[in-house]
Amino acid sequence: MRLLGLFILSWLIGGIAFAAEPAVKVTPLMTKPLVGIEGQETAMITVEIPPGGDSPPHRHNATTFVYVLEGSVVMQVQGGKAVMLRAGQTFYESPTDVHLVSRNPSSTAPAKLLVVFVKPVGTPLSVPVR
Repeated sequence: MRLLGLFILSWLIGGIAFAAEPAVKVTPLMTKPLVGIEGQETAMITVEIPPGGDSPPHRHNATTFVYVLEGSVVMQVQGGKAVMLRAGQTFYESPTDVHLVSRNPSSTAPAKLLVVFVKPVGTPLSVPVR
């Protein structure tokens, strides 16, 4: 959880920088306004989580769709059950969900995710939850 949490904090302040720990690699792919839906946009990123990487509790304030491209990841939102997802499987988060668990359970293989957000224009992709 700590590594993805560092990514989230870095993303929020505008840069991605990690020291001393394996890096979570985030690749922004696109951000586009939604035609016909004023004030809404979509953002698409890939996230590569190193073996054993995880994140602290957070929320996206967005409709969020996750597709596992490679490896596996354990996901859980508050009030839901933890689920193990493997390549080819999907996960959904509503704008009100608190994302409690996002963890790569492998000690040897990275996980790679495609994440698509639908959100109000200018809304940060992720915010920490205490």
